[in-house]
Amino acid sequence: MTEHGKNYQTAVKELEPNTAYEPEKAIELAKKVHFAKFDETVELHLRMGLDPKNSAHQIRGTAVLPHGLGKKIRILVFAQGDAARTAQSAGADTVGAEEVIKKIEEGWLDFDTAIATPDMMGKVGKLGKILGRRGLMPNPKSGTVVGAGDLPRVIEDARKGRVEFKLDRNAIIHLVLGKSSFETSKLVENLATVVDAIVKAKPTGVKGIYIRSATIATTMGPGIKVDLKAMELGPGLAG
Repeated sequence: MTEHGKNYQTAVKELEPNTAYEPEKAIELAKKVHFAKFDETVELHLRMGLDPKNSAHQIRGTAVLPHGLGKKIRILVFAQGDAARTAQSAGADTVGAEEVIKKIEEGWLDFDTAIATPDMMGKVGKLGKILGRRGLMPNPKSGTVVGAGDLPRVIEDARKGRVEFKLDRNAIIHLVLGKSSFETSKLVENLATVVDAIVKAKPTGVKGIYIRSATIATTMGPGIKVDLKAMELGPGLAG
């Protein structure tokens, strides 16, 4: 079991045991009890009523946070020819083909999101073991494999603060909501946006409670339970 430090234990004392807070209050508490000297990330963790081993229960999608992530997003685009020129004009930080793939194989990973045109995926596919475990692999389901005409929109969304969500092997979805320095109202709006996207991505035919529980925490802070019913998600959607 992990031994938590004195600051963490002090933060926990600010919370009522076994209490689920309304979203705004949960975020206010997360901001209040965070103790690191840096601007901690505010995270959302959803325990889903899905079976990770059932292919029909897999969900994956994206949401554009209305107030961003609170940091500059470094964007890589795998493209060539006219598509590469489009990506450069749209403001991508790095654009390339074989030469960028080689750099990644040699250990370069100075980017936060990767986008690719369909014609590049045959070559980018060999980076699966490197990019996949870091959540950086372009994927049509997450909207990061697009034609040249869609590159400006996708790059702009990434710059604004596009987050990707997917079910992990423990039936949990982990998401970033922003920074602890954000105003509470902005974090609440970011939270509502990602939860709405996850609700809309509910697989057809899934029965029972869809979102079983939600927890908000900063990078170093304790988990704070969220009362999902207060978000009025609808019958059968929240535990």
